[in-house]
Amino acid sequence: MATTYKVLGQASPTSNANTDLYIVPASTQAVISSIVISNRDSSNNTFRIAVRPGGETLNVKHYISYDTDVPARDTISLSLGISLGNTDIVTVNRMSGNISFSLFGAEIS
Repeated sequence: MATTYKVLGQASPTSNANTDLYIVPASTQAVISSIVISNRDSSNNTFRIAVRPGGETLNVKHYISYDTDVPARDTISLSLGISLGNTDIVTVNRMSGNISFSLFGAEIS
């Protein structure tokens, strides 16, 4: 089994729109080491992060962060260690403003 450490996904989603930041490829597993959320705006904003099994519709049970505040022109770093199976999905959302998400980890194939 080969392990590849990499940037798993990066996005600056449209306001109040669920965006799939990362989908684990078929025949692959992944481990999320960290996610960085950057607020590029001059006002406070909120974000959401959900992790769901492949094939499931987004539901409240999938959220690991919900309407979490990120101060103006600040960054939040989360060290996670979340294991994902093939086709599992990380979905992000920003409620307003200019927020960027960067997901780091490893793929195992």
